[in-house]
Amino acid sequence: MNDASKQHGAFSWSELLTSNVDQALDFYCQVIGWEVEKMDMPNGAYYVLKTDGNPVGGVMQKTEEMGDMPDSWGSYITVDDVDETVDKAVAAGANVLYPAMDIPEVGRMCAFMDPGGAMISVIKYEEMA
Repeated sequence: MNDASKQHGAFSWSELLTSNVDQALDFYCQVIGWEVEKMDMPNGAYYVLKTDGNPVGGVMQKTEEMGDMPDSWGSYITVDDVDETVDKAVAAGANVLYPAMDIPEVGRMCAFMDPGGAMISVIKYEEMA
């Protein structure tokens, strides 16, 4: 992740939720040439996509709770304060899709749907040593 993506308001991460992780990884590695690093997470495996060793995005298996949601890419925007941003979004008409949560060694994040129905996630990354 580059320094610009750590600034408030910058798009900083892309993530694919898919029903077939192996097929998606095979496709994107062949087409884009990404490298993949598997990370074991509490809710299953997470696959970090890399270019020249630098993380650029991720892939994860859709869960049963996601129902018939189509496979899709989502974006994360870096913010200075997730809770404050979510409060502003709700006041402006957003619907929170999941409560703000902390992911160890990553940061605090939340997703919401804007008044037009588009989903976006916001994140404040943990400080890297």
